[in-house]
Amino acid sequence: MIAFIDAHRNNVSEGLKWGVEPICRVLQIAPSTVYAARNRPPSARSIRDAELKPEILRVWEQNLSVYGADKVWDQLNKDGIRVARCTVERLMTEMGLQGCRRGRVFVRTTEADESLGRPADLVERRFRAPAPNRLWVADLTYVKTHSGWVYVAFIIDVFSRMVVGWQASRSLRADLAIDALEMAVFNRRRGGADLSQLTHHSDRGVQYLSVRYSERLAENEIVASVGSKGDSFDNAMAESFNEASLCQEAILIAA
Repeated sequence: MIAFIDAHRNNVSEGLKWGVEPICRVLQIAPSTVYAARNRPPSARSIRDAELKPEILRVWEQNLSVYGADKVWDQLNKDGIRVARCTVERLMTEMGLQGCRRGRVFVRTTEADESLGRPADLVERRFRAPAPNRLWVADLTYVKTHSGWVYVAFIIDVFSRMVVGWQASRSLRADLAIDALEMAVFNRRRGGADLSQLTHHSDRGVQYLSVRYSERLAENEIVASVGSKGDSFDNAMAESFNEASLCQEAILIAA
């Protein structure tokens, strides 16, 4: 607040010259508060911060500018400078310093393609169905094995919480999601199920918005529904599905 008043009381760039009192009147604060703040001596914290910042910069630069808050804090304490880790993190943020970040440690199973048309969200987080084959939710997951990643596409019937179709592969190929869909359709049609009232819900992954996947849904008279971008709650049932046993079986088949 004090810095704002000092910056605007003589704003030459805008051709305005205001005193402290008019600005304080608009902001509804006492002018004495501004004057007291200017004359107040530096706090113990600001003095301590001023002493620590050069030390933090020294440690950071001496270690090729790759140290993060944890290592800088550890080195400062080794050098006999007693300081809390949270203080180091706060001051490094103020100084614009950060450690070297490792590469991506997780696998992205979906990539949104903004050029593709997106169906509306017909579910709106209401994961309930009055009967079987009225609402399916689909998603992709993965598990790391000693021989590499194994990717699994699965489809769940919301009414029974049953996995009606799934497929596993050692690569994130384009047909992975389609194979899971065809398995689900085959299993249900084999039992004489009517899929004309079925809604298929998924995220915005390019696998589910592709022309081939959309054609498969249309051929089976299945209505497509897609959640919003970057919101896992829109496909919460599939996201929270405990696929432990499914992945174990998928690994054995894919191996």
